[in-house]
Amino acid sequence: MPQLRLALNQIDSRVGDLAGNAETIVRWTRHSAEQGAHLVAFPEMVLTGYPVEDLALRSTFVEASRAALRSLAARLAEEGFGELPVIVGYLDRSAAAQPRYGQPAGAPQNAGAVLYGGEVALTYAKHHLPNYGVFDEFRYFVPGDTMPVVRVRGVDVALAICEDLWQDGGRVPAARSARAGLLLSINASPYERDKDDTRLELVRKRAQEAGCTTAYLAMTGGQDELVFDGDSIVVDGAGEVVARAPQFAEACVVVDLELPAGVADAPVGVVDDGLRIDRLVLSEEPVPAYAAEPAGGYAERLDDDEEVYSALVVGLRAYVTKNGFRSVLIGLSGGIDSALVAAIACDAVGAENVYGVSMPSKYSSEHSKGDAAELARRTGLNFRTVAIEPMFDAYMGSLGLTGLAEENLQSRLRGTLLMAISNQEGHIVLAPGNKSELAVGYSTLYGDSVGAYGPIKDVYKTSVFQLAEWRNRAAAERGQTPPIPENSISKPPSAELRPGQVDTDSLPDYPVLDAILALYVDRDRGADEIVAAGFDAELVAKTLRMVDRAEYKRRQYPPGTKISPKGFGKDRRLPITNGWREGARTGG
Repeated sequence: MPQLRLALNQIDSRVGDLAGNAETIVRWTRHSAEQGAHLVAFPEMVLTGYPVEDLALRSTFVEASRAALRSLAARLAEEGFGELPVIVGYLDRSAAAQPRYGQPAGAPQNAGAVLYGGEVALTYAKHHLPNYGVFDEFRYFVPGDTMPVVRVRGVDVALAICEDLWQDGGRVPAARSARAGLLLSINASPYERDKDDTRLELVRKRAQEAGCTTAYLAMTGGQDELVFDGDSIVVDGAGEVVARAPQFAEACVVVDLELPAGVADAPVGVVDDGLRIDRLVLSEEPVPAYAAEPAGGYAERLDDDEEVYSALVVGLRAYVTKNGFRSVLIGLSGGIDSALVAAIACDAVGAENVYGVSMPSKYSSEHSKGDAAELARRTGLNFRTVAIEPMFDAYMGSLGLTGLAEENLQSRLRGTLLMAISNQEGHIVLAPGNKSELAVGYSTLYGDSVGAYGPIKDVYKTSVFQLAEWRNRAAAERGQTPPIPENSISKPPSAELRPGQVDTDSLPDYPVLDAILALYVDRDRGADEIVAAGFDAELVAKTLRMVDRAEYKRRQYPPGTKISPKGFGKDRRLPITNGWREGARTGG
């Protein structure tokens, strides 16, 4: 059988940076050529970055993408790679689609192209368009209707884009009908917890359905709230793994494949699901026999806690660096949330670029002030203390606040102080709130919710403790100083806004609360179903009321890294003004 050396470039790109992304593609193509690749591939919409959201609806951006693709093809030829087929994802538009109501204006398409000989040799568009979770591709794109098959060194390679593998039908059975030797899918599938296991089983299943070796090329890096975890996979026609790339890291996976030769009577015309086979012959002559390198390798898998922690680090790093910031600012209370955020920040951008501020009030305990200082000592971040008591006394002397207003004033003074330092010194402020607190509204608007990014916004409180313990354990195993003080992990959580305050004064124990929230928020279970799962009916009703009433707060919270199937963002869109209450039999 013919041999083919495939190079899968699992890389990061920045939305809108067409020139920078093109330069990255050229650099990785050069690396692939140096590895002796016969076919080179890059992720979904790598040229424009992903997701482009409403930029897809701007004709100027679509045309800029198309022009950048043509320039990239010419540049690759100038660099000496004209005879090396390169597959690139980009933003295109359909010339055939007729304008109609409900279709995005300009008929933009999530597309791929084969660059060869200094030209755009073939283009194709995503057939299945996802419209769930964070995806709005019906809003942005029109679907493709071809089954592209490219003959490279005598091997027929069928091409797909992301959702084309995730949905039944379409290009997978069409690849079998086209008698392809390789099915290659380019992807930008966002990370969520445990998705790597689902992805592996999906690729195995699709390879068996297509009846050929299947390569799933993924993106890595971060874009706003989304993280891309890499984990590119190649499996043979029987579903056995041939190669698997690392998680959360850029990589060029080079794999030698023995594939069936393309047949002379390969089918043409319309095949499964109304797709039309679009064939392009680039090279008929097989590669002269060569000694294949060992199998592409199977990168070591991260355990569950390390996987989530890595996603949080990558998400924060991408947001900070891609938006042009160099340093971050965190209010350090001595508690577990700000401690975990500080550890993530130090790993993301380096401790020398992390600035922590302790802002004690008269209610702050000595151990909390000490824990904040100890965190700074352990991590090496920049640290200062600015007491808010004089400011607090000035406000109280003017307003005479009591109760919740007095408590929230302390939080808002801290938020104002952080923003003042941010304006003066140029740091980006990180909000330390976790998913449990955001769910039930246990936060202060314009206080602890202040910030440009929330690194643990999608992390329940029980997972905050779990990740802190993992990070300390990982440091100890490497012979390093655990970053988070043990006292921050072991002491009862408290906002310390009044004497003796602890979170359980206002909330159920976090393990119980988080279990209810996981059912209600992540899985959209109703009150009756949650009670049937074994939870106290009164507690469920109280918790769900808190969640529903806090929607206005969550809508004003900054973006943060998504790690769950349903984060507080594009995944979960509920009205702020809402008369419906779970458990009530009417909308009142």
